Amino acid sequence: MNRLTITILLLGCSNIFMTFAWYAHLRTLSHKPWLIAALVSWGIALFEYLLQVPANRIGHQIMSVGQLKILQELITLVVFVPFSIWYLKERLTLDYLWAGLCLLGAVFFLFRSRLFGA
Repeated sequence: MNRLTITILLLGCSNIFMTFAWYAHLRTLSHKPWLIAALVSWGIALFEYLLQVPANRIGHQIMSVGQLKILQELITLVVFVPFSIWYLKERLTLDYLWAGLCLLGAVFFLFRSRLFGA
Protein backbone atom coordinates (compact mmCIF):
# COMPACT_ATOMS: atom_id res chain seq x y z
CA MET A 1 0.00 0.00 0.00
CA ASN A 2 1.29 3.48 -0.75
CA ARG A 3 1.79 6.19 1.89
CA LEU A 4 -1.23 8.23 0.86
CA THR A 5 -3.58 5.25 1.22
CA ILE A 6 -2.07 4.30 4.57
CA THR A 7 -2.39 7.90 5.78
CA ILE A 8 -6.03 8.14 4.73
CA LEU A 9 -6.91 4.78 6.32
CA LEU A 10 -5.16 5.63 9.60
CA LEU A 11 -6.71 9.10 9.72
CA GLY A 12 -10.14 7.63 8.97
CA CYS A 13 -9.84 5.09 11.79
CA SER A 14 -8.42 7.67 14.20
CA ASN A 15 -11.31 9.95 13.34
CA ILE A 16 -13.84 7.30 14.29
CA PHE A 17 -12.24 7.05 17.74
CA MET A 18 -11.99 10.84 17.99
CA THR A 19 -15.64 11.34 17.12
CA PHE A 20 -16.72 8.81 19.74
CA ALA A 21 -14.37 10.35 22.31
CA TRP A 22 -15.67 13.85 21.69
CA TYR A 23 -19.39 13.24 21.17
CA ALA A 24 -20.62 9.76 22.20
CA HIS A 25 -20.83 10.80 25.86
CA LEU A 26 -23.60 13.24 24.91
CA ARG A 27 -25.85 10.24 24.34
CA THR A 28 -24.42 7.48 26.50
CA LEU A 29 -23.10 9.33 29.56
CA SER A 30 -25.36 12.38 29.72
CA HIS A 31 -26.68 11.23 33.10
CA LYS A 32 -23.16 10.90 34.58
CA PRO A 33 -20.98 13.70 35.99
CA TRP A 34 -18.85 15.46 33.38
CA LEU A 35 -15.66 14.16 35.00
CA ILE A 36 -16.70 10.56 34.28
CA ALA A 37 -17.46 11.50 30.67
CA ALA A 38 -14.07 13.21 30.40
CA LEU A 39 -12.18 10.19 31.75
CA VAL A 40 -14.01 7.80 29.42
CA SER A 41 -13.38 10.17 26.52
CA TRP A 42 -9.67 10.36 27.33
CA GLY A 43 -9.53 6.56 27.36
CA ILE A 44 -11.10 6.42 23.90
CA ALA A 45 -8.89 9.27 22.67
CA LEU A 46 -5.77 7.24 23.48
CA PHE A 47 -6.66 4.91 20.61
CA GLU A 48 -7.22 7.92 18.37
CA TYR A 49 -3.71 9.18 19.08
CA LEU A 50 -2.20 5.74 18.54
CA LEU A 51 -3.50 5.96 14.95
CA GLN A 52 -3.31 9.70 14.32
CA VAL A 53 0.36 10.19 15.23
CA PRO A 54 1.67 7.53 12.82
CA ALA A 55 -0.79 8.75 10.16
CA ASN A 56 0.65 12.26 10.38
CA ARG A 57 4.24 11.01 10.39
CA ILE A 58 3.65 8.86 7.31
CA GLY A 59 1.58 11.54 5.59
CA HIS A 60 4.13 14.27 6.27
CA GLN A 61 6.63 12.35 4.13
CA ILE A 62 4.50 13.12 1.07
CA MET A 63 2.36 16.12 2.08
CA SER A 64 2.75 19.48 3.75
CA VAL A 65 1.29 20.07 7.19
CA GLY A 66 -1.42 22.22 5.62
CA GLN A 67 -2.38 19.42 3.26
CA LEU A 68 -2.49 16.95 6.14
CA LYS A 69 -4.73 19.26 8.16
CA ILE A 70 -7.19 19.84 5.35
CA LEU A 71 -7.26 16.11 4.57
CA GLN A 72 -7.98 15.49 8.27
CA GLU A 73 -10.83 18.01 8.25
CA LEU A 74 -12.37 16.40 5.18
CA ILE A 75 -12.15 12.97 6.80
CA THR A 76 -13.65 14.45 9.98
CA LEU A 77 -16.70 15.63 8.07
CA VAL A 78 -17.05 12.28 6.27
CA VAL A 79 -17.02 10.49 9.66
CA PHE A 80 -18.96 13.07 11.68
CA VAL A 81 -21.99 13.52 9.46
CA PRO A 82 -23.08 9.84 9.50
CA PHE A 83 -22.22 9.63 13.22
CA SER A 84 -24.35 12.64 14.09
CA ILE A 85 -27.27 11.36 12.01
CA TRP A 86 -27.26 7.69 13.05
CA TYR A 87 -25.74 7.72 16.53
CA LEU A 88 -26.81 11.09 17.91
CA LYS A 89 -30.04 11.23 15.89
CA GLU A 90 -29.31 14.76 14.68
CA ARG A 91 -31.14 16.15 11.67
CA LEU A 92 -29.25 16.46 8.39
CA THR A 93 -29.41 20.02 7.08
CA LEU A 94 -28.08 21.83 4.05
CA ASP A 95 -25.40 23.35 6.27
CA TYR A 96 -23.55 20.02 6.12
CA LEU A 97 -23.55 20.27 2.33
CA TRP A 98 -22.22 23.85 2.39
CA ALA A 99 -19.54 22.92 4.93
CA GLY A 100 -18.54 19.95 2.79
CA LEU A 101 -18.28 22.12 -0.32
CA CYS A 102 -16.11 24.63 1.55
CA LEU A 103 -13.81 21.81 2.65
CA LEU A 104 -13.65 20.45 -0.89
CA GLY A 105 -12.61 23.93 -1.99
CA ALA A 106 -9.88 23.93 0.65
CA VAL A 107 -8.74 20.49 -0.50
CA PHE A 108 -8.61 21.73 -4.09
CA PHE A 109 -6.50 24.77 -3.27
CA LEU A 110 -4.02 22.92 -1.07
CA PHE A 111 -3.64 19.97 -3.44
CA ARG A 112 -3.93 21.74 -6.83
CA SER A 113 -0.17 21.86 -7.36
CA ARG A 114 -0.08 18.06 -7.03
CA LEU A 115 -3.10 17.71 -9.29
CA PHE A 116 -2.10 20.15 -12.00
CA GLY A 117 1.65 20.54 -11.46
CA ALA A 118 1.28 24.30 -10.98
